[in-house]
Amino acid sequence: QVRLEESGGGLVQPGGSLRLSCTASGSTFTINTMGWYRQAPGKQRDLVAVITGGGSTNYADSVKGRFTVSADNAEKTVYLQMNSLKPEDTAVYYCNGDFTLYGYGSVRTLEVWGRGTQVTVNS
Repeated sequence: QVRLEESGGGLVQPGGSLRLSCTASGSTFTINTMGWYRQAPGKQRDLVAVITGGGSTNYADSVKGRFTVSADNAEKTVYLQMNSLKPEDTAVYYCNGDFTLYGYGSVRTLEVWGRGTQVTVNS
C-alpha cells in the first residue's frame, strides 16, 4: 500500500506564497504521476497541477505562471510552490498519486489520495 501525507497549508494574505509538500510512503513503488487537486466549499474537485515521473508537468489555466509543481523522485515527494496567491485559491488541496507497486510477487498500479490540507487566502 502507499500513503500520502500533505503539509504546508495555512493562512496567507493575497499576494503571498505557500509551499505544499506531499510525501508518498509504504510499499515498494515507483511514481507514474503525482499532483495536486483542490476543492472549494460547494464546488467540485479540480486539477491544479500534475507531474509525471519523467518530469513533465501540466497546470490549470488559473494557476499558470503563479504555481510550480516539482518532485523529488528519490524522496518520493511532490511540491507545489504557490506564489501571488489570490482569494480564489482558497480551497482544500489534495495530493494525488498514481503508482506502480511491486510486492507479493506481482506488479500493479494504484491511485491514492491524501487527506487534504487547507489553504486560505485572505487579509
